[in-house]
Amino acid sequence: MKTSLDDLSTWSRYRSRLCRSCVANCCRLAVEVRAEDLIRLGLMEEMELEENLKYVARRLIKSGVVEHFHSRSGVFTLSRRASGDCLFLDETTRRCTVYEKRPETCRNHPQVGPRPGWCAYEKRMDQD
Repeated sequence: MKTSLDDLSTWSRYRSRLCRSCVANCCRLAVEVRAEDLIRLGLMEEMELEENLKYVARRLIKSGVVEHFHSRSGVFTLSRRASGDCLFLDETTRRCTVYEKRPETCRNHPQVGPRPGWCAYEKRMDQD
C-alpha cells in the first residue's frame, strides 16, 4: 500500500533504521518553527528578537523562506517547493541539507507530529 501524508492509517510505526531507505515523506509535512530555529538556520539574527516578529515574518515571507506567521503564538511555517518538499531537502539524495541546524520540529519527529511514534515511511525505489 502506498503511504499517504493525509491518511495516517498508512503510516508505519517508527524505527530509526527506516530513515536510511525512505523517500523522506516527512519532509513534505508543514514545518512549524520558532524564532530560535530561524536563528540556528541563519535566517534571522538574534538581535531581531527585540523587534516585532511581524516585521521579521514580512521579510522572510517576501524572501520566500516562510509562507505563514501566526503572531499570537510566534510560530512561523516554512515555505515548501512546488513539489511539496521542504526547501532544505536535497531533491536528488532526499537528505536534509541543514541537518545539524534543523528546526526542533524536525529534531523531534516523529515523537511530535500528526501521529506521534509513527512516520510516513515509503521505501526509495533504488533500495532493495
